This record gives sequence, C-alpha cells and structure tokens, in this order.
Amino acid sequence: MLKVISSKPSPYARKVRIALAEKSIPFELISEVPWESTTQTPRYNPLEKLPVLIFPDGKAIYESHYILEYLEAKYPENSPLMPKGPASIDATLFAKQVEVVADGICDALVLSFFEAQREHDKRSEPWMARQRRKIDGGLEALADWLAESGDQQFLVNNTFSIADIAAGSCLGYMKVRFPEHPWRTAYPHLDRYSERLEERQSFRDTVPRPQNFSERII
Repeated sequence: MLKVISSKPSPYARKVRIALAEKSIPFELISEVPWESTTQTPRYNPLEKLPVLIFPDGKAIYESHYILEYLEAKYPENSPLMPKGPASIDATLFAKQVEVVADGICDALVLSFFEAQREHDKRSEPWMARQRRKIDGGLEALADWLAESGDQQFLVNNTFSIADIAAGSCLGYMKVRFPEHPWRTAYPHLDRYSERLEERQSFRDTVPRPQNFSERII
C-alpha cells in the first residue's frame, strides 16, 4: 500500500490525499512534524518538506504538484484529473495555471503565518504587506476565473480537475488558519464554489484541522 507523510492542516498534503481518494487509490496516512528529531521526512525528501508519497518498494516522490502529475501519468484510467483528448491542451495548461496560483497563495499564507509568530517588534511589516498582496491578488485571479466560467461547478470545462483540488485546498486552508480574511464576503461566488467542493466525499474526508503552534507545524 502507498503511504503519505502529511501534516494535519497542510493544504499541500490535502491536495495529495484528495487526488488519491478521487482515484480510489488506497494509502496509509502518516502525520508527523517535519523538523522534529523523530521525523522520517529527510529519509525520503532531501528538501525535508511535506507531503511525501512512498511506494511499496520504498521509492518516494514529493512536492504536491509533482505528486498529482505523477499520479495522473501512472494511473490515467482512475478518475482522470486532467482534461483528455487532442483538444485538451489549452484546458490542461489552464488547470496547471490555476494550480500555480492556488499554491502561490498557500506559500504566502504559510510565510505570513510564521512571520506572525515572531515578536511584534521583530516582524517586517513591508514583507508581510507583500505577502498580503500576493494572497489578495491570487484570490482575485481565482474569483475572476470562476466568474469567466459562468460560476460553473468547476473551474476548467466544468469538469473536476487538479485546478479544483488546488483551489479548494487553498480556500479550505484559509478557513482554518485565516478565518478573519474577508474573501468570503468580497467574493461570494468563490465562497459558494468552495462550499460545493467541500460537499465532495474526498473533501469531507480531508477537512484540515489546526495544530497547536507548540507542535511546531502548520
């Protein structure tokens, strides 16, 4: 059986767990803190980042976007998560663009979360403002793309894809770590989109939950 090394609220790990669930690929979930002395992460990922997907033979792959691409290539018949057919190139590239933006929002959210843990007089306000601009710009892009789709159920060709996995995981993470952010009122159609995704079984089974910062993980 495959194994996934994950952390509880991580939007990146949630992407992998959703993809595996959608493709009906069984796996064992291992939750850990990647910088504690007991972590297995460096054994499998030289960058010491989560998530990590481990195969029965011990081979491991990492970085959520690569794991999703790998799963799609290796398990193409298991509920495809990318547009198919010769006319699907533009749709596939667009799905990947959405993933880039959603992951970029998450990167800025994670950096903001850590910076907020520093003592107030040691925080860099210009640096934090830059992260906020990235978050707000990314959310605006997601909202615009959804509006351009006619507020359909899914972002690309109205078919569930990696774009929805990435965007949905990002928005779910914001609900847990940044509930005060006004994106849900600023973009009500994006909020409705997120709520629809959360009704899918794969999303219901992977709802992120916060960890105490004393556990040193996000």
